[in-house]
Amino acid sequence: MGHLNRRTTACALLTAGLVAAVPGAARAATRAPTSVLRVATFPDLDRAAIAAAPRWRALHPEVELKILSMQYSDHHLSMTTALATGSGLPDVMAIDLRYIGKFAGSGGFVDLNPPPYRAAEHADDYVRFALAQGVGPNGAQVAIPADIGPGTLIYRKDLLDKAGVSEAEITRDWDAYLSAGQRIRKATGAYLMADAADLRDIALRQGLRDGEGLYFDAEGRVLVDSERFRRAFELGRAARRAGLDARAIAWTNDWAAGFKQGRIATQMMGAWLVGQLRNWVAPETAGLWRSAPLPGGVQAAFGGSFYAIPKKAANKTAAWDFIRLMSADAQVQLQSLKVLDSFPAMRATYDDAVMDEPIAFLGGQRARQLWRDTARRIPAIPVNRFDAIATQIIRDEFERVIARGKDIAAALQDARALIERRARRR
Repeated sequence: MGHLNRRTTACALLTAGLVAAVPGAARAATRAPTSVLRVATFPDLDRAAIAAAPRWRALHPEVELKILSMQYSDHHLSMTTALATGSGLPDVMAIDLRYIGKFAGSGGFVDLNPPPYRAAEHADDYVRFALAQGVGPNGAQVAIPADIGPGTLIYRKDLLDKAGVSEAEITRDWDAYLSAGQRIRKATGAYLMADAADLRDIALRQGLRDGEGLYFDAEGRVLVDSERFRRAFELGRAARRAGLDARAIAWTNDWAAGFKQGRIATQMMGAWLVGQLRNWVAPETAGLWRSAPLPGGVQAAFGGSFYAIPKKAANKTAAWDFIRLMSADAQVQLQSLKVLDSFPAMRATYDDAVMDEPIAFLGGQRARQLWRDTARRIPAIPVNRFDAIATQIIRDEFERVIARGKDIAAALQDARALIERRARRR
């Protein structure tokens, strides 16, 4: 299966089938469409658009909805090329969180704050942190969130019980988390985590506040040569040295096998991971997992999807109507939660009874209450067009630290210099 992410799962649908299915249904509307709305998306966000297609036809029978889906990486590469060349652009472009900083800073999207869109007037519809992620470097609202990934710690209750470890111990702070991991390893043979890099990524978000960037400050200065990054690197290195990680990179076969075989006791990721575990990674482990807050009180988001309108889109009015349907229609947002395990970005859905429903895969835990509360507390961290570059550089330097013994201070200094050099070139 190779390197995957949550959008390239076994439930992905063929592009041709997607494109063919929706227009045919649209022709069944009461009056013939007079225009076309082209939406470029990827699995399995495409399923949300397909599920909402009947509602779109009822509201806009005059506009044929044409969903163009490509695999995750292919989609984002294709859209990067389309933005650069100005050709082949859709009316609506779906963007994953990993790419939002790069795309938001490209200058290729409509600012949705001025009329006729007036996105700022709808700001209260969405959780603050997600809306902030769709803001470009000049303050333009270039993307609207459709779903989010409240960060959580998923853990195997049976393994913790066998080791005599409580949820409070693995969530209190990082030292308690690592200490509990040693007991779990000794009592069960299971690793505390899949990859030490996961711990590093979470710890990097410790203590961030509204307006503070992960890698860059408001003036674009690089922040990686700092105490926050040093502490995160130290924690990741400590986990590796103690033998607490399975050295399984996310979305690889080894990673999936670790969950299936009960060799990984905890995983820090977005709440959507529960759906991935249930649907294809490890469905046979149903009932054994629980969801808890991230250790040390960290409030963070992992994953999320956005919609944007390219400046050269041909049907901007319908494009905005579609974005509002997918992001601010409670019926559509809740449908995506139930069908795709996509946690809503729309605040009004948080009062729906579905948030109180028990989740069988989590042993009947009412975990959406936790995820909802987390979503409300996540700080509004701005994105930067160079976030993806910084992420890769930090990952490479961390690998040099844990695999080759490179000094952490030297690694962070080198990372800062390289990020600054790469950013100047673009």
